[in-house]
Amino acid sequence: MAPLSDIPPTIAQNETTPASAPDTKNSRWDANALKGNPHGRTDKAERIREMFTAIAHAYDINNRVHSFWLDQSWRRRAVRMADPVRGATVLDVACGTGDLAQAFVLAGAGKVIGLDYTPAMLNYARSKAARIGGRIAEIQYVDGDAQSLPYPDQTFDIVSIAFGIRNVADPSKAIREFRRVLRPGGRLVILEFAQPRSGFVRFFHNLYTNHIMPWTATILARDGSGAYRYLPRSVETFLDPKQISDQLISVGFSKVLQQELTMGTCVISIGQVAI
Repeated sequence: MAPLSDIPPTIAQNETTPASAPDTKNSRWDANALKGNPHGRTDKAERIREMFTAIAHAYDINNRVHSFWLDQSWRRRAVRMADPVRGATVLDVACGTGDLAQAFVLAGAGKVIGLDYTPAMLNYARSKAARIGGRIAEIQYVDGDAQSLPYPDQTFDIVSIAFGIRNVADPSKAIREFRRVLRPGGRLVILEFAQPRSGFVRFFHNLYTNHIMPWTATILARDGSGAYRYLPRSVETFLDPKQISDQLISVGFSKVLQQELTMGTCVISIGQVAI
């Protein structure tokens, strides 16, 4: 696998960017903001950035507690499905606090860059990586937009995004960017929540995500942004797995493989670029 030595240093940076305090008064995901489809809001990008700034400090613990400690196994499964990983150059988009980027390093990836739209999340990712040390500390974290990636065509072997594609203002534009920066034979890995197909499972899943999780997660994060009310609504109103597959095919991925996890509560989609 080719190195990323041709990426300008101003892009592949690893500097800490101070996070500004969120203005939750005007960007709160309250009942009024969630009445319709949150993905159709013109201010979605700003709301998402402020939301993640507000919950960054408790993001990891909420992920663990409210997935019943399954979220890391979901990420590891996504990495295994991206095979071959060893020696690959990887761009993890919407990397958050770095869990998926770290999983790629542990699987033997050659070079991993994590990109996120929220500086506060990147600060936590850098802090975690430095604390763990070893090859994890070599992950480069970059402030950037999934819809306009700061990399040349055909730069990466793998592009990944976990629980982030529905948070992008224009997911179809981001998917086209992912396709652009992938080399021939490259793979796009999308890990995203979904509505379970079984009516029985969906009933209890929705009871938990709509009524229990928003309350407990908000308390745990001391959150005033409404992030955990946005979460279930954003899943309900987002593309289903078939629509995601159709989008991947429409932008030039030659084949798509999908796998449901935990009774269909989340789905891994792998799109491959023809060689």
